[in-house]
Amino acid sequence: MDLRSTRTDRAPAPVGPYSQAIVAGDFVFCAGQIALDPTTGELVGGDDIRAQTRRVLDNLAAVLVESGSGLDRVTKTTVFLTDLADFVAMNEVYGERFASIKPARSTVPVGALPRGAKVEIECIAVTR
Repeated sequence: MDLRSTRTDRAPAPVGPYSQAIVAGDFVFCAGQIALDPTTGELVGGDDIRAQTRRVLDNLAAVLVESGSGLDRVTKTTVFLTDLADFVAMNEVYGERFASIKPARSTVPVGALPRGAKVEIECIAVTR
């Protein structure tokens, strides 16, 4: 099976030795995204979990499109939250973006995320 790394300027550049996504056959494995603006590299949304979640999902959508997939083909997500009190607000935005097909999901509380982000989301999707 061939593996292909994907890269788009419509999502933040990796800040370490990893790929935005790896395409393996019909599967796309996306690295976790936080709410960084792809142009400025700055965290957006401040303390607003809804704004951060929107930016995270925009970043994931851009990586998925570059990989030959889309949010409508996501099969599994993992959501990392620094504060589980933000779960309901994050879930509202998440539900808007995954209105028709609802991927399997895990939500994990974490002590901290890079750059002071409040939410990070990674996903697995299919290309067909």
